[in-house]
Amino acid sequence: MICQECGKRPATLHFTKIVNGEKTEFHICEACARERGEIIPGTAGGFSIHNLLSGLLDFEPGVSGKTAKAAAPHCENCGLTYSQFSKLGRFGCSECYKYFEERLDPLFKRVHGNTVHVGKVPKRTGGRIQQKREVERLKKELAQRVENEDFESAARIRDQIKELERNISGL
Repeated sequence: MICQECGKRPATLHFTKIVNGEKTEFHICEACARERGEIIPGTAGGFSIHNLLSGLLDFEPGVSGKTAKAAAPHCENCGLTYSQFSKLGRFGCSECYKYFEERLDPLFKRVHGNTVHVGKVPKRTGGRIQQKREVERLKKELAQRVENEDFESAARIRDQIKELERNISGL
């Protein structure tokens, strides 16, 4: 594909811009991109993963401008401020998690979609792992039923556990 700007060099950069819901695609060479002032990944002044993370770390819901600077928390153990953390991309000590917790939860929700890691189960061994998890859950429920002296339910749960354990050993 040839550059849409100069029509001479091969198009090495492919941009998709969406402005006010309108999608525009550009296929241009690096020289034309520089002339247009486009940000070129992997070059000086271009996009980097650090820029992405810094942008995410600067997110402070309900706090902006001078208020953000006045309210800036810091770790009482190592003295690291939140703005230093956002520039460095790492904490100074393990206590920082406690002092910055209020600002980390929204960040984790934005990046990961949740604040609790649920993990993934590999498809090959997924059946066995899920059955083992179910056995552990049932054992806890069994203990609770015995403690509450609900022996009929406990007996049914015991039988379920035995059946699952047979399935697991047969896999």
